[in-house]
Amino acid sequence: MGTSPEPAMLRRSQRSSRRLPRRAAVGRRSFTATVHALEDLADAGAQVSVHVTDLDTGAQVIAGDDHVTLPIAGLGVVPLLIEVAARFEAGTLDPLEIVERTSTAPVIGSGLWRNLQAPALPLIDLAVLAATAGDPLAVNILLEQVGHHRVRDRIESLGLRRTAVLDRFRDVRGPDDAPHVAVGTTKELAALFSALVNSAAVDAAVSAQVAEWLSLNHDLSLVAASTGLDPFAHEHDAHGLLFINKTGRDRGVRAEAGVLAGPRAGVSYAMIVGFDDLSIAHRLRAHDAFRVLGVELMEYTH
Repeated sequence: MGTSPEPAMLRRSQRSSRRLPRRAAVGRRSFTATVHALEDLADAGAQVSVHVTDLDTGAQVIAGDDHVTLPIAGLGVVPLLIEVAARFEAGTLDPLEIVERTSTAPVIGSGLWRNLQAPALPLIDLAVLAATAGDPLAVNILLEQVGHHRVRDRIESLGLRRTAVLDRFRDVRGPDDAPHVAVGTTKELAALFSALVNSAAVDAAVSAQVAEWLSLNHDLSLVAASTGLDPFAHEHDAHGLLFINKTGRDRGVRAEAGVLAGPRAGVSYAMIVGFDDLSIAHRLRAHDAFRVLGVELMEYTH
């Protein structure tokens, strides 16, 4: 594949804690546009973090504040799914156990299951709903089934030191609730997705199961918008594009991590943007930065 390009870096300047200084071009695939887009967001007061790793060489391609722990919303479902898959594999959790929707507190702000007629579903179907639609009822029931403490132990066993699932999904967060569903760093999240596709998340069977669930994800509106994939059928792309991802969304939070592989290269990536959601323009500016990264990831892998 040739020599890997020198990694593009985002660094804070001394004259401003918000400013991410421009970097000289480092080659044809230098992620310059992504750097500029994130600089502009940081100048506007947003918190930004990004990490991209080349799957073939292990080289860091681009990184900026990738060690900073930030809210990741529904992206926290990934370690939960790993624990669920591990317990299915070990036989300590029955994938066909039927669970009533009313067994957990209602969440009416979002979700798919709340709009379906089926009052109960098997746990393995809840895992699919959690992966494909980030369904809050499915996620909350899975979290209750495996236990929050076991998810925390699994996160530690995966070597994630700055990533945590803090709470269930709620319509309203009170003063006694955790402030966020989950937090994490882009460096750890990119590494987690790399482990999934390299059969290193627990073991090969667990990695394959979680990767299969995530390959069904319907949210291709951020980084994945640049892939041209069908949100509802992208498991077997006609052009040989391998892609799995998970997104996280909350008020003023957008996060995504995944793996993109093409004929030239493969990458694991993660990006988080925390912003003041004061208007549609603020939100669209954040979304645009994800799509810029997506374009440059496509150029890198193709």
